[in-house]
Amino acid sequence: MPTLELVLSCEHGGNRVPREYAAHFAGAEKLLESHAAFDLGALAVARRISAKLAAPMISSTTTRLLVDLNRSPHHPRLHSRFTAGLAPAVKKQILETYYIPHRERVRDLIAAAIARGSIVVHVAVHSFAPRIDGNVRLADVGLLYDPARSGEVAFCRRWRAEICGRSEARVRRNYPYRGSADGLTTHLRRIFPNGAYRGIELELNQKLLGSGNRRGRAIVTATIEGLRRTLAQAGPAREQGVPAPRRARR
Repeated sequence: MPTLELVLSCEHGGNRVPREYAAHFAGAEKLLESHAAFDLGALAVARRISAKLAAPMISSTTTRLLVDLNRSPHHPRLHSRFTAGLAPAVKKQILETYYIPHRERVRDLIAAAIARGSIVVHVAVHSFAPRIDGNVRLADVGLLYDPARSGEVAFCRRWRAEICGRSEARVRRNYPYRGSADGLTTHLRRIFPNGAYRGIELELNQKLLGSGNRRGRAIVTATIEGLRRTLAQAGPAREQGVPAPRRARR
């Protein structure tokens, strides 16, 4: 029976503007501190998962306002209004320096695990704004997947049950976005088959991630423990009577 290997990624982990492009963001300091620039709290959660489950992680702290690592190359919002008007050669350089390396590192890590005969569970960690266009998002945790891929459906169904069994979290599937929409996991599904790759986006409500939020801490802890148990229940290796996931190698 194949071993499950967990791979983590965080595409919107920070709001850093590389020095050579800083002039293009003059006056945008407030925007750079907002969700428009990065997924607040996502990187910290991804690091917690990585440490707790001994899983490799690929992350970026460059602002998505430079280039969005979770968009396909031809997506209209790949570049923001700050960079969309740059010369083609400059945009090409941005892609070659920040966009392509991140996506290739994630792809190569997954490919190496699959080559060892493992099934990869790739969790891309994101966060979402509690309110958008005046509408309140009615979830604490979102699990995004492709409904056409049975492995992802089963994994998220079990993960949701584990989270809800350990907390009062409101967990919704394919909310606040569709898991089959444009994104890195969607791109990787075109490369790796259903039987070998499970691409899941973890979306956490940013209202949970502030310091001093006891309810938020409890839900994040339940989410991580739920992931550990879901991996364990689906995996063949056992430790002290409980199945355990294998760590993916770099």
